[in-house]
Amino acid sequence: MERIGDALHTDKYQITMMYAHWKNGSHQRKRAFDLYFRHLPFGNGYAVFAGLERAVQYLENLRFTEEDIAFLARQPEQYDPDFLEMLRTFRFQGDVYAVPEGTIVFPNEPLLRLEGNVMELQLVETALLNFIGYQTLVATKAARIRTVAGNDLVMEFGTRRAQESTAAIWGARAAYLAGFDATSNVRAGERFGIPIIGTHSHSWVQDFENELEAFRAFARAFPEQSVLLVDTYDTLRSGLPHAIQVGLELKRQGKRLAGIRLDSGDLAYLSKQARKMLDEAGLTDTRIIASSDLDEDTILNLKAQGARIDSWGIGTKLITAYDQPALGAVYKMVAKMEQGQWVPTIKISSNPEKVTTPGRKNVYRIVDKVTGKAQADLITHVDERVDEKTPLVLFDPVHTYRKKRVTHYQAIELLQPVIRNGERTAELPSLEEIRRYHREQRSLFWEEYLRLLNPEEYPVDLSNKLWKMKQELIQQIYQTFVEPKNKRD
Repeated sequence: MERIGDALHTDKYQITMMYAHWKNGSHQRKRAFDLYFRHLPFGNGYAVFAGLERAVQYLENLRFTEEDIAFLARQPEQYDPDFLEMLRTFRFQGDVYAVPEGTIVFPNEPLLRLEGNVMELQLVETALLNFIGYQTLVATKAARIRTVAGNDLVMEFGTRRAQESTAAIWGARAAYLAGFDATSNVRAGERFGIPIIGTHSHSWVQDFENELEAFRAFARAFPEQSVLLVDTYDTLRSGLPHAIQVGLELKRQGKRLAGIRLDSGDLAYLSKQARKMLDEAGLTDTRIIASSDLDEDTILNLKAQGARIDSWGIGTKLITAYDQPALGAVYKMVAKMEQGQWVPTIKISSNPEKVTTPGRKNVYRIVDKVTGKAQADLITHVDERVDEKTPLVLFDPVHTYRKKRVTHYQAIELLQPVIRNGERTAELPSLEEIRRYHREQRSLFWEEYLRLLNPEEYPVDLSNKLWKMKQELIQQIYQTFVEPKNKRD
């Protein structure tokens, strides 16, 4: 049974840091953390942000139950009873700023900014990375598949391959918000209002004396919605002829055969032959559905071969994000409150990509008012405001000579408050609203950024103030820790 606010859905070191802060008397210190990712998945040009609804539900319902506290009391750390007593009344009371679900997002820009006491912000790290990382990964994969499928019907069929039931349910939601049309998961349909769809299995056919009898029995049960699986024995010599026979019987009754499904074999060849046979029989409105370990690459190849498939059932390679099973999202402290003032913090690494961008930040999407297309995302310090009447000079934060002057633009602020003092600021959008918003997001970008192969790199820039702050902090760290060590050596 899923417990949305499960406080033990975390790593052990989060609990140990909570306890250490409590023992140190530092647990109420105010801090700010960013959640973001460093690399785009699947070689894609963008990612689709998903998982916010589950994250908000988790934070709103975060509780330590009596069973949780009893379990912690049995651990070898021998937590102080007063600490365990404090956990009984623990609630998340911080602030959360997030980009809207369905937003097209890019590396190194904050998807969430959390502000609160250090103890609560440490506890929630693991769960938020879990929820956001997984759903963003699936939504991005789904968007890639939708791009290739065009206007075809695309269905999520991954439940039996998902890593447990909650992954199946929330994965179905992530796929739907990114453009899928339906799911086979009944619970996801009931919970989120996603259209559900299903046909029958090979065992249905095997359970009858012959294939024709199996198809007739199924058509009697579903005279308007029958989709017949035709590859149990021999697709072209048995399955299709029997499906056509049943289709013609339905037609004489004023009904129709909704579709046939191909689940194995040479899908390009079989679909072309199936379309020819169906059309010659007068069943021109019977759809051809394909399944069988499909993904965007397979669909692209099948279309290039002239496959006559108009509906796609996508399972394993979507729900498991088969070719990249982790987003690699990270959660880093960016500021701390000292004497009533926010002080930026930075993490230095010998790996340049792991050096964090300090300070509490906003993200603006800079959209050309003439073309209606996004030109860049600009990360600013939270105290900065972008004046749309003033030209912007955007520059690459690594290769600073790469600059672009922007005029006649709209600056859309992406990070919006969703929780203040532990309370939701407003109702989250419905899943249908998120789907519409995601479609609008796609229209903001040139095709060069959205294409699957060799996409153009979309600019994500730092404001001049933020860039200078980062360089100054790097220099301070170097002078404090590196130069003295070099002198000693």
